[in-house]
Amino acid sequence: MRVLLVEDEKDLADAVRRGLSLEGFVVDTAEDGVTGECLAKINPYDVIVLDIMLPGKSGYKVLEQIRTARIWTPVLMLTAKDGEYDQKDAFDLGADDFLTKPFSFIVLVSRLRALIRRGAPERPVLIQVGSLVLDTARRRVSRGGTELALTPKEYALLQYLMRRQGQVVPKSEILDNVWEAEFQGGNNIVEVYIGYLRKKIDLPFGLDTLRTVRGMGYTVIADD
Repeated sequence: MRVLLVEDEKDLADAVRRGLSLEGFVVDTAEDGVTGECLAKINPYDVIVLDIMLPGKSGYKVLEQIRTARIWTPVLMLTAKDGEYDQKDAFDLGADDFLTKPFSFIVLVSRLRALIRRGAPERPVLIQVGSLVLDTARRRVSRGGTELALTPKEYALLQYLMRRQGQVVPKSEILDNVWEAEFQGGNNIVEVYIGYLRKKIDLPFGLDTLRTVRGMGYTVIADD
């Protein structure tokens, strides 16, 4: 498993590199955004760990450029900041996961292994399920031309389900991929947010596209 670590804090980068090497990863490092972007474009990686605050070019810009180049390698963003808007900006640009410094090395490794297991499928800008359209570039959702106002968590949940159109997705998988690893609540939170989504994407339109498959999970199907 080959990892690109783009981090300008030398002590942190060295510690993470040594730790990942002991876990069986092959690690390339870059101390600035320009070098990181270059390495990401010329080498095949299983996952990229990308700091946001970098000399030369920010992590946001690096992420934007590699996604524009249609490089879909999973990216985990690192930042010293702790704010919802930092996460929103990163996810809007195509990040797959997010960790705030200081972080647990065990959590980092588990997140990286999860990203590698998922792989790097190509990501279309528009995801459409019947009349329901999710624009990943503008982070907007609409149904039949009517724009829908979703919270960040509702959006993340809907995006995850729409990418798996027609598949039955268990609660446990949703919790692992939509909620933070540090979340301590039960999986009933998934039911709560499914209810919130139904009230916004289905009920106003008299539709039933977000369905519960009893004992198995949830699925999104196209309306006629």
